[in-house]
Amino acid sequence: MIIEKRTYTLLPGMMPAFLALYEAEGLALHTKYLPLLGYFTSDIGPLNQVITLWGYDSMAQREELRTQLYADPAWIAFGPKTTHFIQKMESAILKPTSWSPIR
Repeated sequence: MIIEKRTYTLLPGMMPAFLALYEAEGLALHTKYLPLLGYFTSDIGPLNQVITLWGYDSMAQREELRTQLYADPAWIAFGPKTTHFIQKMESAILKPTSWSPIR
C-alpha cells in the first residue's frame, strides 16, 4: 500500500467556507473514485491547513483512479469553485514500514 498525503494551505479565514463547500459538493465526488483514509484540519503548527490521506494498492492504481476522477464532468465543474480558497498545495507519497498499523 502507498499513502498519498495532500496538504492544502488555505487563505486565512477561509476554512469554514471551504469545508462546507467540500462536504456539500466535493466529498461524494472525490470518494466515488478515491479511497479516503482521513480528512483533517491543522490545530497546532502551521494553521489554515487541510490534510487528506488517500490509500492505494500501487502507483498504477493511483494513476488509474485519479485519471477517472479528473475525467468526470462533475469534478471538472467542481474544481474551479475551490481555487480561490487555496494558497498552496503539496503532495507526498508515503510508504508504510513493515510494522505500521496501516500497510
